Amino acid sequence: MKRYLNDVSHKFLAVIIIFILSMSFISCGSIDDVKSFTGKLDSSVSGENSLAASSKDGLAVHYIDVGQADSILITQGNSSMLIDGGNNDDYKLVREYIEKQGIKKLDYIVGTHAHEDHIGGLDYIINSFNVGKIYFPKQTASTKTYKDFVNSVKNKNMKFTLPVAGQSFKLGEAECTILAPNSGNYDDANEYSIVIKITYKNNSFLFTGDASSISEKEMLSKGYDLKSDVLKVGHHGSRSSTTTEFLKTVNPKYAVVSCGKDNDYGHPTETVINRLKKASIPVYRTDESGTIVAKSNGTDIIFNVQPGSYKPGTKKKS
Repeated sequence: MKRYLNDVSHKFLAVIIIFILSMSFISCGSIDDVKSFTGKLDSSVSGENSLAASSKDGLAVHYIDVGQADSILITQGNSSMLIDGGNNDDYKLVREYIEKQGIKKLDYIVGTHAHEDHIGGLDYIINSFNVGKIYFPKQTASTKTYKDFVNSVKNKNMKFTLPVAGQSFKLGEAECTILAPNSGNYDDANEYSIVIKITYKNNSFLFTGDASSISEKEMLSKGYDLKSDVLKVGHHGSRSSTTTEFLKTVNPKYAVVSCGKDNDYGHPTETVINRLKKASIPVYRTDESGTIVAKSNGTDIIFNVQPGSYKPGTKKKS
């Protein structure tokens, strides 16, 4: 009888050990990888294989949370591009974020226009990384931020590459097409914003800087192919951008707003939010979700967070 009980005990202990080992393999395997990037899945994407493809080999767009500013890191394969660098105080945040992605060289840097909330951190980024080309419009400013930006380029014995609407360049396997500015003489500095559409296989992303209605009308009149899956909403959701006609032509599946919580301007405005809501476009917001990452395998797009609300922004209390 005693021997029988010992045999039973040993068998029971063996079952417990096998169960513990099985759970360990599960927790250390690919399931954690999938859980670490759950979120909104576009149409037919499913399973670990699609996720792995978009993570390793596809296009990744990081809308970095820099508050009331813009900074977007885009990678495809071993190639990378940074569109804007946030405010002056965001330099360290942006640099560390780029470094965490294992990036040592930025093939392209795009300063969309001369405002501090877009080029503020770029001088530091240019000084910190190997850089290929630097795109910037034919625009000047008298601010220290602008002068620091220009000096960082000169210190590397580089020159700005002027954007030419209609021209394209490659980012790995992705094609980047410049759509604006379409003039060299604007009253509003925001209208100089470089607008770029990135196409990766069957997916496309549109980055609009602070381009407002005048620039949007110019792009529409030129007949450019504006249709995109993901729209980076212009000017942080200001009512001066994302006109009804422009939004209808872009016809995005998703929209991303880069803005700060309780910012001074009430971005995103009720006007723009209502347009997006009326068109049933899910909105991802850095003021609600922090940094937003969209990944594409060329067919499907996934996000690291759930869509945000359709509530307009609230102004910071004085």
